[in-house]
Amino acid sequence: MESIYKYGWIIPLLPLVSSITIGLGLFFFPKATKSLRRTYAIISTLLLSIAMFISFDLLWQQIAGSPTYRYLWSWIPDQDVTLEVGYPIDPLTSIMLVLVTTIGVTVMIHSDSYMSHDQGYVRFFAYLSLSTASMLGLVISPNSIQIYIFRELVGMCSYLLIGFWFTRPSAANACQKAFITNRVGDFGLLLGTSGFYWITGSFKFEDLFERFNESLANHEVSLFLATPCALLFPLGPVAKSAQFPLHVWLPDAMEGPTPISAPIHAATMVAAGIFLVARMFPLFKTLPLVMSSISWVGGVTASLGATVALAQKDLKRVLAYSTMSQLGYMMLALGIGSYRAASFHLITHAYPKALSSPGSGSVIHSMEPIVGYCPDKSQNIALMGGLRKYVPITGTTFLLGTLSLCGIPPLACFWSKDEIIADSWLYFPILGWIARFTAGLTGFYTFRMYFLTLEGDFRANPSKNLISSYVSPWENSRFGTSSQKQTDSALPLAQNRIESFDPSENIQEFSDKNVKNSVSTQSSREEYSPHPKESDNTMLFPLLILTIPTLLVGFIGVPSYQEEMGPDLLSHWLDPSLSLSNQINYENWLLEFIANATVSVGTASLGIFTASILYGPIPFFPRDLRQKTDLQLEGILGHFSSLLYNWSYSRGYIDGYYNIVFIKGTRILAKIISFFDQWIIDGIVNGVGISGSFGGEGSRYGEGGRISYYLFGFISGTIILLLVVINYKHDFFP
Repeated sequence: MESIYKYGWIIPLLPLVSSITIGLGLFFFPKATKSLRRTYAIISTLLLSIAMFISFDLLWQQIAGSPTYRYLWSWIPDQDVTLEVGYPIDPLTSIMLVLVTTIGVTVMIHSDSYMSHDQGYVRFFAYLSLSTASMLGLVISPNSIQIYIFRELVGMCSYLLIGFWFTRPSAANACQKAFITNRVGDFGLLLGTSGFYWITGSFKFEDLFERFNESLANHEVSLFLATPCALLFPLGPVAKSAQFPLHVWLPDAMEGPTPISAPIHAATMVAAGIFLVARMFPLFKTLPLVMSSISWVGGVTASLGATVALAQKDLKRVLAYSTMSQLGYMMLALGIGSYRAASFHLITHAYPKALSSPGSGSVIHSMEPIVGYCPDKSQNIALMGGLRKYVPITGTTFLLGTLSLCGIPPLACFWSKDEIIADSWLYFPILGWIARFTAGLTGFYTFRMYFLTLEGDFRANPSKNLISSYVSPWENSRFGTSSQKQTDSALPLAQNRIESFDPSENIQEFSDKNVKNSVSTQSSREEYSPHPKESDNTMLFPLLILTIPTLLVGFIGVPSYQEEMGPDLLSHWLDPSLSLSNQINYENWLLEFIANATVSVGTASLGIFTASILYGPIPFFPRDLRQKTDLQLEGILGHFSSLLYNWSYSRGYIDGYYNIVFIKGTRILAKIISFFDQWIIDGIVNGVGISGSFGGEGSRYGEGGRISYYLFGFISGTIILLLVVINYKHDFFP
């Protein structure tokens, strides 16, 4: 057993080796490396696959009951500070390793096809491998310092991937926004880490928990000191997991390539955010104020993400706000002490979201022949509709992921979300109402997205200047050309891609027929009307693979009557002492389960039914998706829906408030400081210099060169001085 444990350090090392190899190749041999682009992609996928199989072996050992294994070695030996690095293998670590590696492998396979036409193909795999290595290093960290180091690496990789197409101003701004927002959270995490080291004298988790609990029990540490440190510590997870109020970076992060949405949604934010709160749970549970704060942040985030997702028209941003809402569920569960439910939802949410994100990439890829590579068009669900008949496999897998996110049985998220809602009711009814209300909204916005994307009639109307839609301001980031040369070279490539998407006849015959025609003539552009087409097998294979855990992974947490095994398989190898959900009454379990499931599924079904009425294939209400408020209702209902829609479409106006308070406020403060520095500080310094200059100039005119004038001044000054001295003696010595 321990033989495989000793090689746990290989798991993050394998993708790191891949990233370093590609990076060095691009730096020293750029042409040769780019010519071997497919080889490097295969190597990256193969190395991560090896890490995945090792992770599965470690997970199986933990499920079989193997004890926790820790391997540590000294990094900074000192009398005052002893810092060790290494890795632990425990239930939480093993399952996170499996999540990150399985999702990483499927994303790499999907990226091979999705990024095949991009000139940064090899660079993308270098970034993706480095990001995966950073996440795996974070997961196996045994102390807060090592976690902090790998969190910063994860943040750097997010910056690189979000800003991958850095020639686009929106992508450049998005990666900066994500980086700065996460630095705010990381600064709080650094302060919290330093505070707990000052209290306990250790960075290692086991020692930190034990010493802190002993100090708290013996009244050796004040709650006035411990509570602020504990409140600062979760700021890092709040930023990384897009929790309110540091959530504003997430929707803009969708400016990056679509394949990175899966690791960002299902792995990065979970690994770096929720995972850290779960790891520090034994410390937080001793501080009621901290637990309450975590639960309310999670509840507000879950409801806010769901309400803001209601009116979004960008496909990827709907999924981004969905991720924000589901991570809020996990944070809520951790805050109310339901460690098992949070860990369970961490598992069940990862795979449906990893399925939906590449699924959205497949949908976007199918739209490119019609609207080009412009994200404003290829990701706009107002231009979609009826795609399921063109992309049946993508449509089916996307539907399964959507149903799972809604919590429809027997799919994965049903089992964990139902448990979180039930535990919220037991903890505090208001949080229970928030969780239930969010479940209804989830059903509404996810099926609004599904109906507008895959059902109904196809709404895109290809323009006559079809080829020109392929030439966007950032096209050079994908083809590596510039100005007019870029336009000219993009035309035949775009035409070839358009031809390949015609489902009405054999692709090769259609291509051969159109090669004879001039692609530059206006008539050829007007005659041809492209259609979406299903993605190739390389894109579809990850979707089919991710469908399996989306269907089955929830059953690992289904409660059973085997008390000797614990309530279920999941609790058998997660620590039962940390979970409120393990307190199950076996006699009444079935009735309670049916009652809770009926309410939660009914709430989600109500949201789905409402979405089908408003946005389904058969319109019951007038709507115009080209307008900002797409539902054209009348009267009070129309006015209320317009207000709600505008609020949701504008992201709750939070970004606007942040722009006023932080950006404009910072500029106003800078102008005030500049004015104070220029006219007050510099004014005093310049005033002293000017007064000296004036004094010297005045004394120059008093020097006439006549001794009689000097004697007169001397005698006058002496008389005045004597009068002052005499008056002084008279006042103080009468």
